[in-house]
Amino acid sequence: MSDPRPSQPKSVDQIEADIAAARERLAGTVDELHTRTAPQEIARRQVQSAREKFTEATRTPTGELRTERVAALAAAAVALIGLGAVRRRRG
Repeated sequence: MSDPRPSQPKSVDQIEADIAAARERLAGTVDELHTRTAPQEIARRQVQSAREKFTEATRTPTGELRTERVAALAAAAVALIGLGAVRRRRG
């Protein structure tokens, strides 16, 4: 097990260099967090996730179209549109 204490004390220049490096790392971390939490980035990731889920639901692992699932999705869309039309007519 090594001794955690340095064998020689650090010079002022070494300490200042360590502080500058830590500031750079912190600035990079803050920038990354800012980017990840930006509303546009969150929306972009959500759209990408939705696309991937839609592709997984409508395609086989080899990339072939799953016609039964596409037909079911189309039928559900038509039913929702029809339900909306009926609701509008009733008031």
